[in-house]
Amino acid sequence: MDYDTKIEMKIKKILFSILTALVVMISIFLYMNRDKFVYVGSVDIIEVDCSKKNQILSEVLESDQRIRKSNELIKYAKEDHRNQELVISIIEKCGMPTLKEVDQKHMDAIWLGLQHSTKEIRKKYFPQIEKAVKNGDLSKQQYALMKDRMLMDEGKPQMYGSQIENGKLYTLENPETVNERRKEMGLEPIEDYLKYFNIQFNTN
Repeated sequence: MDYDTKIEMKIKKILFSILTALVVMISIFLYMNRDKFVYVGSVDIIEVDCSKKNQILSEVLESDQRIRKSNELIKYAKEDHRNQELVISIIEKCGMPTLKEVDQKHMDAIWLGLQHSTKEIRKKYFPQIEKAVKNGDLSKQQYALMKDRMLMDEGKPQMYGSQIENGKLYTLENPETVNERRKEMGLEPIEDYLKYFNIQFNTN
């Protein structure tokens, strides 16, 4: 075995040792931080007691808002996932609630559960959201926010300017007429809305 071959084999052994050490270190890191990396799986239909849907939706609403106020979505990933499953399970097993059956806060919980779920679920249940808005069970503002979120899911420009991405207003369709569309939905002028995010509106 010549000198060059020995050097090459030695280098390969060193590189293999380094790679092995990296794999071990990454494995240890992931194990020690396993609670921060939670795969919660698909959102499935689960058993719910329709006679207790008011109570369930009250708990979903309280949980959803607490999670968002904490700004620790990873920590509460399993709880958030559970909320989404409860909402879609109520719709599937008990029917889409109306204000004749539940309070406004319970309808808000339905909307939040869908708004904060996957793009596939938003798309699937959006027709029921549209019907609820038409019947007065949900607001036009809620319709606008979900419609914009769905357009963003599809990589299309939003209509009402409700979605912010990476600290900037997400691409907007016909920005020069956005306030007309926002007014129809009962939303404040976009200039006022964007002040909450320290973003200046520019029609260009």
